[in-house]
Amino acid sequence: MGANTYRLMSGFAAGEVPPGQEEFRPEEEASVDELTQAPKVVFSSSLEEPLTWANCTLVRGDAVDAVRALKEDGEGLLSTIGSLSLCRSLLRAGLVDRFRVGMFPVITGATGEERIYDGYPDVALEMIDHRTFDGGIQLVEYRPRVLDHPPLGAPA
Repeated sequence: MGANTYRLMSGFAAGEVPPGQEEFRPEEEASVDELTQAPKVVFSSSLEEPLTWANCTLVRGDAVDAVRALKEDGEGLLSTIGSLSLCRSLLRAGLVDRFRVGMFPVITGATGEERIYDGYPDVALEMIDHRTFDGGIQLVEYRPRVLDHPPLGAPA
């Protein structure tokens, strides 16, 4: 994760509740607790050590080089949370093996802050898994392939 995601998530771990919410639901609290126990890598040039959130390692160098080294070590599954610019750079570098998209049955046209795919390269997605959860939430998993040229029919 990057610095902004770290600040947000470590705040949740410290008990800060999102605006408009009085307290965490039990499943949200369990999710934050599980994430607190997991080893985490934070890519940032603005944060200072020591990081207060448990099990975090701060990396100040190039994220692409660091992730490439982590993948070569092969010590388990790596995933990102938030950190849109980090995700974009890892995808461009060919380091993304799986692309998971969570779709919620709501459109935040008036309140959404950032279109998450702005700045991404063109990517072909091969669906490899999908699930639908209660409430119509869907999780779709793809194998991405960065395209060398615009997709057919796209304006050049």
